[in-house]
Amino acid sequence: MKGLKVLLSAAVLGVFMISQVYSQDVERGKKLFNDPKFAGGTSGKSCATCHPGGKGLEGVAEKKEFKLMGKTLNSLEEVVNLCIEMGLKGKPIDPKGKDMADLVAYLKSLKGKPGEAPKKKKVEGC
Repeated sequence: MKGLKVLLSAAVLGVFMISQVYSQDVERGKKLFNDPKFAGGTSGKSCATCHPGGKGLEGVAEKKEFKLMGKTLNSLEEVVNLCIEMGLKGKPIDPKGKDMADLVAYLKSLKGKPGEAPKKKKVEGC
């Protein structure tokens, strides 16, 4: 009976430790979002350059398809990598890696109505 308790305790501890290693870290994702050197970017820009404070990305977690730069993308991870390559002039990151998980966790934390597009400013004469 004592051996079973030890084994069960070890299993619970192991699951907890694994969940901590693979957990998504919103704060770390926010730091990556604001880092101009993220993913080897050479443009001197960060994600926040075009989306300060996540502006325009509210509710992206609810979308299933994205139309961006003339392409149709089927996941937020694909969008992130396209922006890294095209906007930041960096190298794509592992779609299943810790950096991507944390960055996507931050993007998902941005509040907004699902599918809500940012409001366009009305420009006189247009």
